Amino acid sequence: MPQGARHSSLRKRLRSIALVEQLGPGLVTGAADDDPSGIATYSMAGAQFGFGLLWTMLLTYPLMCAVQLVSAQVGRVTGAGLAKNMAEVLPRFVVTCLVGLLFVANTINIGADLAAMGASAQLLAGRGALDNVHKDRRRSG
Repeated sequence: MPQGARHSSLRKRLRSIALVEQLGPGLVTGAADDDPSGIATYSMAGAQFGFGLLWTMLLTYPLMCAVQLVSAQVGRVTGAGLAKNMAEVLPRFVVTCLVGLLFVANTINIGADLAAMGASAQLLAGRGALDNVHKDRRRSG
């Protein structure tokens, strides 16, 4: 392989790595809400309302992007996470309460994810499989 072609190939790979590094945190953050409970909620809302609520995207999407952009810039400039940055400007008690609330919210979200995965498994397996288990329990009890 000629040396010029090798440098060209190396440049292309470095550019693609730089692009992936730029997309990294944003890509993860953007995909973070695609969990089972979110998919279940979106499916139920879509089934109930159809395209009737699509207009809200005009308001919510720019706001969502602005929050993500500001959060990313704060982290990029300070080199620290949100909790550490809040601890520098807020009293410790307030930060502790906020982190505690985040823990509770994440715990509830995990429970909702497990419930959505269970409901999906029930749909795939068919209702008859679980109904028979409940019938057998009633008969033996």
